[in-house]
Amino acid sequence: MTRPLTVMTGATSGFGRHTAHALIAAGDRLVATTRGAPGPEGAEMVMLDLADLSAVRRAAEEIGTRAAGQPIARLLLNAGGNLRMDPTVDGYEANFAVNHLAHYLLLRLLLPRLAPGAVVILTTSGTHDPAEGTPIPPPRHADAMRLAHPDTDPERDASVGKATGRAYAAAKLANLMTARALADRPEGRGLRVIAYAPGPVPGTGLVSGRGGLTGVIWRRCGPLLRLLPGTHSPELAGETLARLALGDATPPEGRVYALLEGGRLTFPDPSVLARDDDATRKMWEDSARLTGWTDP
Repeated sequence: MTRPLTVMTGATSGFGRHTAHALIAAGDRLVATTRGAPGPEGAEMVMLDLADLSAVRRAAEEIGTRAAGQPIARLLLNAGGNLRMDPTVDGYEANFAVNHLAHYLLLRLLLPRLAPGAVVILTTSGTHDPAEGTPIPPPRHADAMRLAHPDTDPERDASVGKATGRAYAAAKLANLMTARALADRPEGRGLRVIAYAPGPVPGTGLVSGRGGLTGVIWRRCGPLLRLLPGTHSPELAGETLARLALGDATPPEGRVYALLEGGRLTFPDPSVLARDDDATRKMWEDSARLTGWTDP
């Protein structure tokens, strides 16, 4: 019997590694991407640097070669982090490029390879919603061009720390909008599309890309930080993502956003901005322009 094919980014560390183990244990054939870190035992690894859109295209081709005609049953776009606001090789702000644009392009390249009824999950974050009141400042807008080129944004924070946090939150808003846009598009019909927010998960590599004291505290003091109310262990966050991927947990009809909150999987409304249909459609279209996507 052929094992279901799952393709996943962000499977080598953090809560994504726990997801990968759960999927392999469930019998999936897992093709996972890496920048060089070893993958979970049993996974087939494909090199991918999300900060380089040409590398995304190469990885998509290799995934297609490895699939050898087998349709993708589950596509989990999970990798990312809160990064320094340096430009990528494509000239785009790193948080927006790595968290959003690379995954948007990979999604569009792999869409023709998805099986009917396939599951597509993009990892988002509760930081996208001002109502969540997270320490990371929420997005002020969803203008893809300004997010890709923050030097052109008159609303950019003067504080580097605030600007970096807000750039991450805006990229995660873009992930959620991508999920919403896909669910409403013809090519998304018949797919199960989910935007998953794992809540705060200390001890992962989320802010390791920022370096300095912030990254050290988040990475090394995870067990202590997880004593704070509202935080989750990497094991719980990863297992919850696996449940969504395997269909053991499903959003109610018409819902896309899944939030792990207080240890429970919930399906609330996302932020007001995330529910803006015009802004969501524009995010999809502008992301196509920024990635050089043209419809076949």
